[in-house]
Amino acid sequence: MTQTPPDLDSATRHRHRLLEGMAHAVAAKGYAETTIADIVREAAVSRRTFYEHFATKAECLIALYEAASHNALNVLRDSLNPERDWQEQVEKAMSAYFGCLAQNPMLVRTLFIEILGLGPDGLAARRRVNDEITDFMLTVINRDRKPPLSRDMAMAIIGGINELVLHAIETGRVESLVRLVKSAVELVRAVTQQRG
Repeated sequence: MTQTPPDLDSATRHRHRLLEGMAHAVAAKGYAETTIADIVREAAVSRRTFYEHFATKAECLIALYEAASHNALNVLRDSLNPERDWQEQVEKAMSAYFGCLAQNPMLVRTLFIEILGLGPDGLAARRRVNDEITDFMLTVINRDRKPPLSRDMAMAIIGGINELVLHAIETGRVESLVRLVKSAVELVRAVTQQRG
């Protein structure tokens, strides 16, 4: 998460501060131990302000998940040069993505694991984010590729990369996510290899 931009209206600024408060609280304590009191203390807003934006702690986590995921997607977008062939840029994009994730290991753990524990709402948020990443991937790859990569195969790549991240979390290697760049690049290239 980034600092709250100064040019936002009051309600948007408060929402942004609450998301940052949630990010700080879960980074310090983990989601299960984080309370709404922790979130509002970190955000320097009132409990009333929290409830003006979110009905529950879970709803706030979903909003944080989506905001952090959009941030990671923007890092991916910014790492690419549309003038260059996408295949040449895969390693740069993966390095940027994993570097972004590795900046906050506790938050990554919370977002990749806790979101799955929120039931249908968490799964729906995960699907929305994965669909956005799939759309981005298809736009970039299919600009130059014939035959075009299918949506199912793009989702398979994203699923594989997510599993690499989950495995790193489970084995305590979140800080060194950049080590996954080589495997992720190999996966993307293997799946997108041109077929005659």
